[in-house]
Amino acid sequence: MKKKPLISIVITYYRKRKFIEKTINSILSQTYKNYELIFVYDDEVKNEINFLKKILTKIKRKKIIINSKNLGVAKARNIAIKRSKGLYIAFIDSDDLWKKNKLYNQLNFMQKNSYYFTFTSYGIIDEKGKVIGERNVFFDANYKNLYYSNFIGLNTVMIHKRLISKISFPSLKTQEDFALWLKLARNGFKLNHLNQSLSFWRKSKKSLSTNTFQKISDAFKLYYFYEKKNFIFSIYSVIVLAYNKFIKSFN
Repeated sequence: MKKKPLISIVITYYRKRKFIEKTINSILSQTYKNYELIFVYDDEVKNEINFLKKILTKIKRKKIIINSKNLGVAKARNIAIKRSKGLYIAFIDSDDLWKKNKLYNQLNFMQKNSYYFTFTSYGIIDEKGKVIGERNVFFDANYKNLYYSNFIGLNTVMIHKRLISKISFPSLKTQEDFALWLKLARNGFKLNHLNQSLSFWRKSKKSLSTNTFQKISDAFKLYYFYEKKNFIFSIYSVIVLAYNKFIKSFN
């Protein structure tokens, strides 16, 4: 590894008390230590702040941002990115986990190849932390192969600050990460894949019961407003996206 640049780790938090300590511990266990944590408390109810501050005392370099109300993950992440000081930014949701060599291996890969955006494969765990699946990707992402299937897991992404400073998460309640990846690909940025599995996405009951109509509505907005497709093609794109996600859920 050429040098040890600062990595900014972004977490947005909304009522994940059951899992957050394990998420923080997976950050603390990283073999790469030159990082800061940008933690955004995105909830109008403030009864978990003291609990979280106690957990976060373990991390020396951090910023805790408390939103006055729930802004949603897109706006909360954009706030965190603006407050970050790292040359690279990594994202993790407050119920997911990283393997201990996640930051080290991914940063080394990016520096060695001069990449600005990378993602990896990832494991799937249940609410008890049991591994129940794997999402393997063996190729880089481009606009064509990404358009109908978001195979880039947010908690696997590391991105150079120079790239993310030019662009932000769009104001969608869901699909916001997918919309950003598509925008980057559409504008010709390379989305490179590291052929390793370095993190775990938690498949919880809450994630399964998320409002389906909201996801469909946001997917349509993504294609129609952000990707500027016509009305009929946007509907067709949503149907194909939903079908691909349904098929993927059985693999």
